[in-house]
Amino acid sequence: MDKIQDAVMQFEQLLQKQISRAQKMREQGNFLDYRNCNPLVIGVCGGDGIGPIITKEAARVLNALLVDEVGLGKIEFRNIDGLTIENRVAVNQAIPDQVLEELKQCHVILKGPTTTPRVGDPWPNIESANVAMRKELDLFANLRPVKLPEQGIDWIFFRENTEGSYVLGSEGIEVDDVAIDFAVTTRPGTERIARLAYEYARRNKKERVSIITKANVIKTTDGNFLRDCLAVAKEYPEIQTDDWYIDIITAKLIDPKRRKDFRVFLLPNLYGDIITDEAAEFQGGVGTAGSANIGKRYAMFEAIHGSAPRMVAEGRQIYADPSSMLRASVLLLSHIGQTKQATRLERALDICMFEEKKCRVTGRSDGATAQEFGDYVLQTAINLEM
Repeated sequence: MDKIQDAVMQFEQLLQKQISRAQKMREQGNFLDYRNCNPLVIGVCGGDGIGPIITKEAARVLNALLVDEVGLGKIEFRNIDGLTIENRVAVNQAIPDQVLEELKQCHVILKGPTTTPRVGDPWPNIESANVAMRKELDLFANLRPVKLPEQGIDWIFFRENTEGSYVLGSEGIEVDDVAIDFAVTTRPGTERIARLAYEYARRNKKERVSIITKANVIKTTDGNFLRDCLAVAKEYPEIQTDDWYIDIITAKLIDPKRRKDFRVFLLPNLYGDIITDEAAEFQGGVGTAGSANIGKRYAMFEAIHGSAPRMVAEGRQIYADPSSMLRASVLLLSHIGQTKQATRLERALDICMFEEKKCRVTGRSDGATAQEFGDYVLQTAINLEM
């Protein structure tokens, strides 16, 4: 009985925190206007594993494309170390306090992959640095684009980033043989990700938004997510809205006839994590895909893959593919208003990855190093006539 009472008390504390969080969301103001930031500070945080190697290449390209703004003092780059698994374990924190403070001094962050311990690993069960950063900086929207014009694919995924099955992923309850984890959905949390997705669709003339849940089975959290998204959809009558269950949409993405119909996806945290990995396979795998994590005050840009400890253990880290971080850099440039340079880098990546293919990354010594591919992309971008 004492174990059950302890579990009830733990749940009560978790519930109070989430109610408080929902209230704070209701009180939030507007998005930060980067035009008022002088200088605009871009933090570069390499993470661990292959993270520092591929992040270095992305930062090098960004510095070159923004050299004029840096020279005029409009943009400043800051290197932030300390997100390695060793440093995090040493203080038993997902993000060490000093590192978090440095991150909060930036406006946008380019972040390399970080290692998240799992059962059986030689590390304590600390929270994911990604999940912690999204919570601490309130990066509620995860944007992941996938585009292959020749196949009719032009998708962007709006994944809710601070709720769902991840927000309390390290705070589950165990009583004897029973283990319970929690998924969290709040109305203000759903409304803000839905409104961001529909605003994007309206601004970019995307005619369709598809809401993804499993609301027929998970009736409370997924049911509320669907209900609240549909309520926001009524504010955008010119945009077609449909909803799909997560299991069937994974099948429809590989249906050559049906997948051409989709444009904007709106979905909870866990489903967004899974389905965007599937979607990334169309353009070459998770190693080629970047993502944006957007909040009202901060934004963070990263690869969608992990830190590849196996590559490091085998000594192949110099052959890691920086494409994911370079794609994330396109999103970063666009987010801070550097539209011309974002277009330049995106076009250069398309040429290098899909058209010329003069420099191929394989992850092994029979292919290019991260630096060699970075050189190829940078030179291609510089030579483009815009």
